[in-house]
Amino acid sequence: MFLVSMLLLFAAACVAGWLLMFPAGRDALGASLLGLGRGIEHRWRGMARHGVRGARSVSDRAAGILVTVIAWARHHALLSGSAAALVLVPPLLALFLGGRAALPDAGTGERAVDEQIASLLRGERLVAPPPLPPAVFTTAEVTLLRPQLAGANRNWDLLDPDFTQRLLLVFKVMREQYGYEMVLLEGYRSPARQNELADAGSHVTNARAFQSWHQFGLAGDCAFLRDGKVVISERDPWAMRGYQLYGQVAEAAGLTWGGRWKLLDFGHVELPNRRR
Repeated sequence: MFLVSMLLLFAAACVAGWLLMFPAGRDALGASLLGLGRGIEHRWRGMARHGVRGARSVSDRAAGILVTVIAWARHHALLSGSAAALVLVPPLLALFLGGRAALPDAGTGERAVDEQIASLLRGERLVAPPPLPPAVFTTAEVTLLRPQLAGANRNWDLLDPDFTQRLLLVFKVMREQYGYEMVLLEGYRSPARQNELADAGSHVTNARAFQSWHQFGLAGDCAFLRDGKVVISERDPWAMRGYQLYGQVAEAAGLTWGGRWKLLDFGHVELPNRRR
């Protein structure tokens, strides 16, 4: 296909060079085009002079113009044939010889699909876990790492439904495949609370009101539950391994994981660009 295209391009370049180098060629082409234009003009003037006398008259005049064009093409067979070839041959060759295009690495075989992810796409509706006692989120260990967690909102009903299903799916995969029980530390966050956390310093958050997906119910901060206690510390090897798995599962479910940000936030996931 490439070779044929290059040959056609070469032929077109030769014709163009012939017209540029030889005045006789240009004169012949100009005379032919001028004669064609005069013939068409004569036909149209005849129509305008005598008026249109019904559909039959119009069709007759159109047929006359067509005859003029055909006669000109026959008289200049080489020129008209070359022009038709240049216009028609490339798309016809592309149609019959191009074959089907495929994206790189697009195999024809079936790919392995995570059944947990597929279940979400099939419409399985997961149910949020029952709320934990508030005291679970105010232990000494939790308060040391997240001193403002006591005022966090953990109501699943305030989150975007699509985001909720994806996050619950992550919880299910973490529990059933890896043995990690997860808990929502904070979901929806009011603009006032967002500003309060921003005022606490950049080590907490750099986002102010409506600069975080928490305000739209599209973000959540999560941690692990071990022996009935919330585990947040990244110094705990068990928890750190859990965060790595959590990030992989969250990204497989179409969520953005805060563990890849410059300001690391291993427990944070969000579903941006889906405002309600």
